[in-house]
Amino acid sequence: MNKASLNEKFSMIGDHWRPKVVAQLNGQEVKLVKLKGVFLWHHHEKEDEMFLVWCGQMTVEFRDHRLTLEAGELCVVPRGVEHRTMAEVEAQVLVFEPAETRNTGNIVDEAFTAPNGVIV
Repeated sequence: MNKASLNEKFSMIGDHWRPKVVAQLNGQEVKLVKLKGVFLWHHHEKEDEMFLVWCGQMTVEFRDHRLTLEAGELCVVPRGVEHRTMAEVEAQVLVFEPAETRNTGNIVDEAFTAPNGVIV
């Protein structure tokens, strides 16, 4: 039962597309990730995933439309829905999802797949 500063935690993250765990609860993890550029198309077979922008702007692209999220806005991507994320300028984002969720979902990619459970 400690508090955490999101600004402090984000300052400890130097790389993009590598989620870091900041909190765990009820089998879920709250992950912090810095986005810049374009991620790959993927889906999560069994997990919904929520993106909440802390700082900056990001886009969640689906095959038939896209959503642009500003700081303070969120989006839930339902399980099974193909999507990719992107940010022209670095964005700081909180991701809420089950602990075992691979960041690249159904895809394994040397450049983008990050290890699970890395704590910041």
